[in-house]
Amino acid sequence: MDLASLTLLVDIIDSGNLSQAARKLKMTRANVSYHLAQLEKAAGVQLVHRTTRRVEPTEVGLRLYQHGLSIQNEMRAAQETIANLSQGLQGRVGISVPSGYGQLVMSGWLIEFKRLYPGIVLDVLFENRADNLRDDVDIAIRILPEPPPSLVARHLGDVHYVACASREYVQAQGLPCTLEAPRVRRPCRRRARGPGYRAGRSGK
Repeated sequence: MDLASLTLLVDIIDSGNLSQAARKLKMTRANVSYHLAQLEKAAGVQLVHRTTRRVEPTEVGLRLYQHGLSIQNEMRAAQETIANLSQGLQGRVGISVPSGYGQLVMSGWLIEFKRLYPGIVLDVLFENRADNLRDDVDIAIRILPEPPPSLVARHLGDVHYVACASREYVQAQGLPCTLEAPRVRRPCRRRARGPGYRAGRSGK
């Protein structure tokens, strides 16, 4: 007894008679009857009760039918799995990114990634938290001087900050000497030149 024989039995019982099974299998009725007889001979018992219009499974035939149906379903599931895997990567990836950096810099990258890998669902969280990651986050992008020691981190690059002041602010408050100066209103005592002024620093 082999898989083809069990499949034949399943098709015969599902069809209800030999003629319908023959049309489904694109075989002659005589050929279907012959293979059924060979299957019953191999099993050593009668598997179906035949009438002029229908076939009904015996108790043993019904048990074999159930096994054959289960095998057919498993085969279909295996074929679907192979077909899905052949289409490319699939799954869900949770990503947490800083709000401003994520929207201004990373949005284009995420859109391109989705175009290249349509089977992957990106669950993107725009947030400015630096504490422990949520359970649903697989990858987190953070702008920090040093990553938390409990996490596996990789340096992706430096982020450069630029502090800008308008002409009106400089004329009213003076040009700051440091980035902290505007908070305490301690401008440098010198005249500003040009339409705009800025001080810069780099961070990671």
